[in-house]
Amino acid sequence: MIHTDIAEILCVKPKTEKRTKTMEEDVKKKKNKKTMKIEGEVVVMKKNLLDFKDAMASFLDRVHELLGRRVSLHLVSSLQPDPANEKRGRLGKAAHLEKWVTKIKTSVTAEETAFAVTFDWDESMGPPAAFVIKNHHHSQFYLKSLTLRNFPGGEGGPIHFVCNSWIYPSHRYRSDRVFFSNKAYLPNETPELLKELRKEELKNLRDNEKGGELKEWDRVYDYAYYNDLGAPDKGPDSARPVLGGSPDFPYPRRGKTGRKPTKSDPKSESRLALLNLNIYVPRDERFSHVKFSDFLAYALKSVTQVLVPEIASVCDKTINEFDSFEDVFHLYDGSIKLANGHTISKLRDVIPWEMFRELVRNDGERFLKFPLPDVLKESRSAWRTDEEFAREMLAGLNPVEFPPKSNLDSTRYGNQHSSIREEHIKPHMNGLSVKEALGQNKLYILDHHDALMPYLTRINSTNTKTYATRTLLLLQEDGTLKPLAIELSLPHAQGESHGAVSKIFTPAEKGVEGSVWQLAKAYAAVNDSGYHQLISHWLKTHAVIEPFIIASNRQLSVVHPIYKLLHPHFRDTMNINALARHVLINSDGVLERTVFPGRYAMEMSSSIYKNWVFTDQALPKDLLKRGVAVENPSSDNGIELLIEDYPFAVDGLEIWSAIKTWVREYCTIYYKNDKAVQNDTEIQEWWNEVRTEGHGDLQHESWWPSMQTCDDLMEACTIIIWVASALHAAVNFGQYPYAGFLPNRPTVSRRFMPEPGTEEYTELEENEEVAFLKTITPQLQTLLGISIIEILSMHSTDEIYLGQRDSPNWTVDDEPLEAFKRFGKSLELIENNIIQRNNDKKFKNRTGPVNIPYTLLYPNTTDYTREGGLTGKGIPNSVSI
Repeated sequence: MIHTDIAEILCVKPKTEKRTKTMEEDVKKKKNKKTMKIEGEVVVMKKNLLDFKDAMASFLDRVHELLGRRVSLHLVSSLQPDPANEKRGRLGKAAHLEKWVTKIKTSVTAEETAFAVTFDWDESMGPPAAFVIKNHHHSQFYLKSLTLRNFPGGEGGPIHFVCNSWIYPSHRYRSDRVFFSNKAYLPNETPELLKELRKEELKNLRDNEKGGELKEWDRVYDYAYYNDLGAPDKGPDSARPVLGGSPDFPYPRRGKTGRKPTKSDPKSESRLALLNLNIYVPRDERFSHVKFSDFLAYALKSVTQVLVPEIASVCDKTINEFDSFEDVFHLYDGSIKLANGHTISKLRDVIPWEMFRELVRNDGERFLKFPLPDVLKESRSAWRTDEEFAREMLAGLNPVEFPPKSNLDSTRYGNQHSSIREEHIKPHMNGLSVKEALGQNKLYILDHHDALMPYLTRINSTNTKTYATRTLLLLQEDGTLKPLAIELSLPHAQGESHGAVSKIFTPAEKGVEGSVWQLAKAYAAVNDSGYHQLISHWLKTHAVIEPFIIASNRQLSVVHPIYKLLHPHFRDTMNINALARHVLINSDGVLERTVFPGRYAMEMSSSIYKNWVFTDQALPKDLLKRGVAVENPSSDNGIELLIEDYPFAVDGLEIWSAIKTWVREYCTIYYKNDKAVQNDTEIQEWWNEVRTEGHGDLQHESWWPSMQTCDDLMEACTIIIWVASALHAAVNFGQYPYAGFLPNRPTVSRRFMPEPGTEEYTELEENEEVAFLKTITPQLQTLLGISIIEILSMHSTDEIYLGQRDSPNWTVDDEPLEAFKRFGKSLELIENNIIQRNNDKKFKNRTGPVNIPYTLLYPNTTDYTREGGLTGKGIPNSVSI
């Protein structure tokens, strides 16, 4: 045979009969191969500048499209391996977004566009479990989703890929961009052909080999110390210690940027110019165009509201001073009152761009004026009452042992125990003895003494002149609190090792004694405001959550059920924290200029972090540890409150219970026993990294859960969600209603309590308002503080509240969807409960003399209006502004 002869000449054996059969089988398979058309829809948004479409980028992308450089998508088989790599699913034929040139509108507004896409698909490859996308255009675009319609084998329903990611041109990536369908898998349950893709995607996000400054298209989640707060190249006054990585200054980690070190200190990272807001965070962690437009609009409004009174003050007899409370009220009064309701809504609706839309006030307030804080709406003087003073401090209370004691090291700080004695408070005890009050759980303290005393000498060496305070309060029969005494303490003049020098002040209403009491309350409020902003707000929500975000993206695949559970509670946080490091908590930043610890603010927060305990962030444990609750196994959360009318605790426990139930129902769908948690490699790596990297300075603490049981996992997830959502809402969104009028919550004190016989004391006798205003925050710092508080207290128009998701297709699994619906229903019931309690006159602490209903833990789950603004209610899913 010719075939055999040629084979012999070429020294090649003739093909066997078996080989011939294989060829025949291949031909037969090709004949039987069933190719079908799969119709899909891809939703994208073009590159934008704020709320404006980048016109040049759109033009260049059209040119690329016409030249054949298009956006391609390949579906990934879940059944057939890739011949080139049998560990991966086979890629389908490339499909392209259709009609790009004609679909992208000429409108300059940033908006979503839906494109049709048609796939040629071999039915034998089964339902696709992922797809690969390649962007051959000039610029990036935002990929929201891919939906495949009526896919055979998909029970006739669509297959959803929820993407929500920026796709840069392909040359920016070392690996293809891969997206998975909305099915959740534990690592060991992942389809075989997806396992390698799953691991490679996580490796890309870690990318530990990446060196140098990270660029906007990099998708790198990594850790760094807080070494970017100071600017040592400007001089020693602008240098700040590195926080994190040392026993002296422990701190949670922040996201890595990779910027080069400063010239004068190689341990400190260089900073960007003040107006450069392009701080690296992974691109998908950055604000949406709506959020960023809102942020800049709020900032622009606030700047104008600062400049107008500052310019006016140049002609004032006392520059940078308020001469009376009327001067302060003028920040909110006068000018033109703007329309609200239907008229302003119509105007806002016709404005196409979010930033300009938000510049048109929708709260009915006055042009170029700060909005009137809620604390002033009912009365201009109720904020000065002892009852309101005590009510606003309720959330920070602890029971007290009497006399109050200090936990500071006596060998270093001497005797720091309180000087308050029974004779000081007896006249205000409503006939009770101290022993009786203690036995009936009626004596409480707001104690900032130990937190501040180690820093007080240095703080008072600046323009600040303040005290470490203890405020003693009595719980009365009607549930309200009554201040009994305020202790103001300073370090001993001969050195801090000699102990504290303290003075005790008790309530008075008239004469100079009444004025002195008002000043004593102001010093206590200064302490509380600074502690609230630095510790309760920044440290215990913003800072401690960021390591969980980084670790989750590095170790939990997007198809991991716990990633799907936690991801909504991480939205925008890294971007907010980066901006905070840039303009708020940095050296000479807004916080240092407006809050009393000044340059020692962040250093002080580091000392508080030494005692942070993750498990104590669970609300029931927090209340038990603080002593405002006792154990009660028969109650829903296992505790009973000692103060029945405690709005934060009452509402918070309902929210905590709802979150805990939701997390338990969700986790039990995927984890049938403790062994499943132990065998989950991603969960184990995640938790190890949270402990040893993200919170590495506390890694050896014994309180860390071992993450060996379902209970460990559920408790950890519940705490993370609680801190990121409800706790942050409670400490953030009430700032402007109360502290927007800074005399109510001053942040700085500039001189000490006046002594009899001094000019300051005479001034206090003659004009209490002037003396009070000269003591607390001056005008410029007041305006800066109010403007920042207003921005922080705003709800964005793209807010997503607890019990809501950004996409109804976040998972394909029915059981989690049903459990999430139940979670939403429970939050709606809590909304009704809060309204009922606020309307119940017996609960006096829920409104107080200023008549502000307590709505900071009102979930707002039912609100889909996307109005935003200073609402004073709503629990966003994440640490957000």
